[in-house]
Amino acid sequence: MEQAQGRFVRPSRSLFGRLADGTEVHRWSLENGGVRLAVLSLGGIVQSLEVPDRRGRPANVSLGFDTVEAYTAADRYFGALVGRYGNRIAKGRFTLDGRTYRLSANDGGNSLHGGAAGFDKVVWEVEPFVSGADVGLRLSYTSADGEMGFPGALGTVVTYTLTRNGDWHVDYAATTDKPTVVNLTSHVYWNLGGEASGSVHGHELSLAASRYTPVDSSQIPTGEAAAVEGTPFDFRRAKKVGAEIRRAHPQLLHGRGFDHNWVLDKGSTAHPVEVAELRDPASGRTLRIATTEPGLQFYSGNFLDGTSAGTGGTVYRQGDGLCLETQHFPDSPNRPGFPSTVLRPGDTYRSATVHRFSAR
Repeated sequence: MEQAQGRFVRPSRSLFGRLADGTEVHRWSLENGGVRLAVLSLGGIVQSLEVPDRRGRPANVSLGFDTVEAYTAADRYFGALVGRYGNRIAKGRFTLDGRTYRLSANDGGNSLHGGAAGFDKVVWEVEPFVSGADVGLRLSYTSADGEMGFPGALGTVVTYTLTRNGDWHVDYAATTDKPTVVNLTSHVYWNLGGEASGSVHGHELSLAASRYTPVDSSQIPTGEAAAVEGTPFDFRRAKKVGAEIRRAHPQLLHGRGFDHNWVLDKGSTAHPVEVAELRDPASGRTLRIATTEPGLQFYSGNFLDGTSAGTGGTVYRQGDGLCLETQHFPDSPNRPGFPSTVLRPGDTYRSATVHRFSAR
């Protein structure tokens, strides 16, 4: 990679592989503020993200693979952009303006993360940029009217920025030509000890959320916003991810662990507000997340089943990574009491999330 002025490295492109139909998939590499980021044109996937520990030693803290074939074979959304609708929509359908739309059902009758061929499965156009002391990538994709059952042609631009301080910003924007629903997020699996270091159950997590949305046995919200107090879902004060993950709580049984949406105390905001902190005591690495979104899905890697080997050459098993997906709530199109995910022509969907790394 080319060494640029000051502290950053200009984005550079290399061939990562090809899809079965011959479509090229490129890997973009960039560096700033001591953080190195590698992104694939396939699904906007974060293929690796290297962060130094308290002694200055870098390690890749995101789970992923070395080949296109591994990404297309694994259906776990490793590092991907998720859309058009992150999380679940019950029974793969919703009604908008009196019309019912039937979606791609890929999760036991529900629609999950945009359906069988969501944004994680498409090749995005990628434009690199340098802006002052920041470097980044603009990823764009237009989803056709009716794709995976969603109405309207949706034009989407997602901007990844690495700042001079090593912060990773993700900014989403989308427009439509018909009324539709949109809920975009990032599905990075974090392991701050390093991608091949084993379980994240020893990581310490705090969430600025007094309520969460309980789910039924198919992991669809019941519509309630329940208090976290007195439950394993109370992360208002930092505690280990694994501290209560094996408690015989009905909600933990539904998700085989944590796989729920937390109702952020701040609600929707015009600018990102810090809502989560994840820390690995062994390495000292800390991740702080700020967002404009009203919800955060904490998924503790419950369905990693030992069938995928990652970039470090180890097999991923349950709990080897976790996701902190900033978003609107699951099944919002069918829940009038939840924050709306409706986007109409003439309006622009906007969302922003900031990831700040440090080590102590």
